[in-house]
Amino acid sequence: MRDGSGMRANRCVATWAVALLLLAAVLTSPAGPGGRAVTLAPAATDASVPPLGRGWPVGTRPPVLRGWLPPATVYGRGHRGVDLAAAPGTPVRAVAAGRVSFAGRVAGRGVVAVQLTGTGDPPLRTTYEPVRASVRKGDEVAAGEALGTVEPTGSHCAAPCVHWGLRRGEAYLDPLSLLPPWLLRRGPSRLLPVIGVPLPS
Repeated sequence: MRDGSGMRANRCVATWAVALLLLAAVLTSPAGPGGRAVTLAPAATDASVPPLGRGWPVGTRPPVLRGWLPPATVYGRGHRGVDLAAAPGTPVRAVAAGRVSFAGRVAGRGVVAVQLTGTGDPPLRTTYEPVRASVRKGDEVAAGEALGTVEPTGSHCAAPCVHWGLRRGEAYLDPLSLLPPWLLRRGPSRLLPVIGVPLPS
């Protein structure tokens, strides 16, 4: 028969094991606002998508509010792009060099599309919205060049954001696949204190 101290020690070890498993799950699962997991690793479905980008469309490492979710069918539900947190007035920059194929309004929202240079036939095309454009159709733009600024209205996010899309012809692709892995890496994990877990004696 075990004595009381042995049973307490076993319970304490079990509690710590559960706490460490929970902590590991938190640290290894990037989550967006509201605790929803957001995939930051590139998930290109087209192997011909080259990692052309050297910077994000907005900011230096913007929070990904909602990731790319390809629809099961052509007209099915999904998320045909990536939503990046961005305050109104934030500059929106071309991820890669190309030619502006559209700069105008669609359903009341400002949209800019850039056809990327040297990306095959049909070429890759990136889209950004809602954007108050500072470029016009036909303009040649370099990687990192400003296309406009985030508009204060027209976003489909709960918080201000830019919807960033990528297409080849009529096929939607994951725009994060344009970024090299070093741009997608998260910063170092921080160990947070576990509250309410008894220390082993």
